[in-house]
Amino acid sequence: MASIWVGHQGTMRDYPSFSASVDAEAIRKAIGGIGTDEKTLISILTERSNAQRQLIAKEYQAAYGRELKDDLKGDLSGHFKCLMVALVTPPAVFDAKQLKKSMKGTGTNEDALIEILTTRTSRQMKEIGQAYYTVYKKSLGDEISSETSGDFRKALLTLADGRRDEGLKVDEQLAKEDAQILYNAGENKWGTDEDTFTEILCFRSFPQLKLTFDEYRNISQKDIEDSIKGELSGRFEDLLLAIVCCARNTPAFLAKRLHQALKGAGTDEFTLNRIMVSRSEIDLLDIRAEFKKQYGYSLHSAIESDTSGDYAVTLVKICGGDD
Repeated sequence: MASIWVGHQGTMRDYPSFSASVDAEAIRKAIGGIGTDEKTLISILTERSNAQRQLIAKEYQAAYGRELKDDLKGDLSGHFKCLMVALVTPPAVFDAKQLKKSMKGTGTNEDALIEILTTRTSRQMKEIGQAYYTVYKKSLGDEISSETSGDFRKALLTLADGRRDEGLKVDEQLAKEDAQILYNAGENKWGTDEDTFTEILCFRSFPQLKLTFDEYRNISQKDIEDSIKGELSGRFEDLLLAIVCCARNTPAFLAKRLHQALKGAGTDEFTLNRIMVSRSEIDLLDIRAEFKKQYGYSLHSAIESDTSGDYAVTLVKICGGDD
């Protein structure tokens, strides 16, 4: 069965002559002695697929009676540590933890919530919801409910439920009808019917939405983005714009997020690590291409100029190449 976490445009794939026991032993040597052999750690963990890294962790636990992630946490530090731990975490658990971090403490990191909930498929969201409950003994929906409010909360909960249609077939008639409904719910009335926007944008498949946006333009002579900006506000507006962007081109949306994480003073490592790790086996090649297209320089060079040390080396390996 193909994993729902693996696509065709990733930079990381299965290592051909893989042996979990050989890798586990090499990692134990790299972190068991005096001083750490980061080079070995990086070369093993960035040259194996996530499925293989899970087998290494299992083997490590069986052979040494220790959790690989705990030993990495104890031995490494800073952003490098976070990145290496992310690499040995199962994808659904990783996303669950990222969501938890986005809602923890004072203030909610709405951008991270929006990014995760708009870019994951329905099947991925279902697994993330299960992982969240397993790790935190709380439902993801309840946590989102207590941290957000209003139309923003309603739309996030709909996305968290993983009810978006994943089919690739498009229905032209439905696109025309939905476009008209959206027009009637916003541009064409006094006040806006937010629920209609949430329903169509959170339930329809991305290919279906793309067609709907074309029809919308025919009816209103306006891009749906402009209508959303004119009709809605705040975090709800941000969320719907993110959905529109992802429906049109998810890698372009994530390239923009990476650009924001890497530009200006200070790097947003939380976002950088999440996108690099979570998309490394799905569409990071496409994200790299979009990054180059939008900004005129490569993701590889942006990472190199903005990060340093073992952290930079690891990110560059995940990135996979220069464009």
